[in-house]
Amino acid sequence: MRVYQEAVAGGTTSSDLLGILLESNLNEIESGNNKGLSGDDVIEECKLFYLAGQESSTNFIAWTLILLGKHLEWQQRVRDEVIQVFGSATIQPYDFHKLNQLKIMNMIFHEVLRLYPPLSVLYRVTNADSKLGNITLPAGVDVIVPLLSLHVDKDLWGDNALEFNPERFKNGIVNASKIPGVYYPFGGGPRVCIGQNFALVEGKVTLAAILQRFSFELASSYKHSPQWNILIHPHHVNLVLHKL
Repeated sequence: MRVYQEAVAGGTTSSDLLGILLESNLNEIESGNNKGLSGDDVIEECKLFYLAGQESSTNFIAWTLILLGKHLEWQQRVRDEVIQVFGSATIQPYDFHKLNQLKIMNMIFHEVLRLYPPLSVLYRVTNADSKLGNITLPAGVDVIVPLLSLHVDKDLWGDNALEFNPERFKNGIVNASKIPGVYYPFGGGPRVCIGQNFALVEGKVTLAAILQRFSFELASSYKHSPQWNILIHPHHVNLVLHKL
């Protein structure tokens, strides 16, 4: 915890995630409001960022490859878009502003996250008496939001709710479903996932690099068997890659 000790002692912090966390925590400690984290708490937060961010991003990219390996027409469409924006191959860092031009990739990512969100349900607890429409929830009530069920509900998404169809997001998230506000793979409100933007950028860079170099398809040995263990992840990812 040398970095933490230096931060507490008044040393400088960096602009990475750990540095921002330490600097913010130092400000809380110096404000005297007794809301600062201990050294052990900071370590646990770092573990959470690493484990939650690494595994959820890996699953997200894996599901994207599986679905594009099955729907080859969408794979070609997004490859054409990547080549149009970045060229056939690059060893240079991907420009962040150009990543924002990948509209088809955005549609694909939203559809992947609709069908295979990182979590199948969201858990919340009311800290105070709350009113939800005509329902009053007293403090201390566990609220479970069936995220996956909402994402594949035919009343909300149409008769093709179980199908992979990125076109539903061509006019944005708000217009993708019959009722706005039923799509939130990263949660929402003040507790929205802090890493959602990073995860999407990470996914774009990874997928762009693969599409520039390889075409791929599902192997004949692939068996669709999603596994649920807090996160929704594929049991196996069997792909056949062809170098371009």
